[in-house]
Amino acid sequence: MKAVGFRKSLPIADAGALIDVEIDRPIPTGRDLLVRVEAVSVNPVDTKVRRNALPTEGDLRILGFDAAGIVEAVGPDVTLFRPGDAVFYAGSIDRPGTNSEYHLVDERIVGARPASLSVAEAAALPLTAITAWEMLFHRLGLPRDGGDGKSLLIVGGAGGVGSIAIQLARRLSKVRVLATASRPETAEWVRALGAHDVIDHSRPMAEQVKALGLVGVDYVFSTNATDRHFQDLVELVAPQGHIGLIDDPEPIDVRLLKRKSVSLHWELMFTRPLFQTDDMIAQHDLLTEVSRLVDAGTLRTTLTETLGRIDAATLRKAHALIESGKARGKVVLEGF
Repeated sequence: MKAVGFRKSLPIADAGALIDVEIDRPIPTGRDLLVRVEAVSVNPVDTKVRRNALPTEGDLRILGFDAAGIVEAVGPDVTLFRPGDAVFYAGSIDRPGTNSEYHLVDERIVGARPASLSVAEAAALPLTAITAWEMLFHRLGLPRDGGDGKSLLIVGGAGGVGSIAIQLARRLSKVRVLATASRPETAEWVRALGAHDVIDHSRPMAEQVKALGLVGVDYVFSTNATDRHFQDLVELVAPQGHIGLIDDPEPIDVRLLKRKSVSLHWELMFTRPLFQTDDMIAQHDLLTEVSRLVDAGTLRTTLTETLGRIDAATLRKAHALIESGKARGKVVLEGF
């Protein structure tokens, strides 16, 4: 089968950074689904792994996490899906990736694809939806259907995770949603997604929060540049508030949180499949709920651009766009 991978960490402008290969089609065992991949999206984690997590010398690593496709075959212990089912999911960081014609994935982290979306629109959602959902409701403890009088700041609101986090917080809670954006087009994007207020993260944010009449923000969801913004976040978070982050910041001084008794939360959406946790099936459940909410018109896809077919040349373009820091929403590739 066709696949795209890398053998050596190289700058994305180098033709060898991602290469087209032919590999054997895998066979499902246990609770695995064999999925015929129809579309994939590219996330910052794809570029981070390509740059930093090198394969063993001479070995090939297949990247890719988000995927939408059709179940081709199932392992003997599968109970949730059957061949022919349309699915979407985000895979696991410790297994071969989705940039391949066929892909193995544990059924407990897979959801039924939203019927109202195209395959490209569906592929944009899983990783960011899982990350945003787990941070908001499992880590920060955002009250579902509640939160009157509370506020949430999403730093990096126009990115893939921020774009779905704004929708989830606005549609599934009653908190006041603040999102950061530094360009006119990204500010317009986050407002369209439902943000009540827009903060410019290129300027001191605490001052802007005070100008909105808020004494402090109860929940902070930092998606990027946490180390650069940390002093600002400490200043603007409310006493006994919560800060959650998903990036890989340079060292931050968490002692600054003590005076306000602020809680710090990490979120990695790969934790459940990586450690085979007892509640691993929570990702199947939340993707099922996301699919239902999309089909009900409550949530929308965050797809902004389909770059072309799934091959090395197009994936290099997608990686370059993500690395530029100028991506808005999600970038998808479709078909082999």
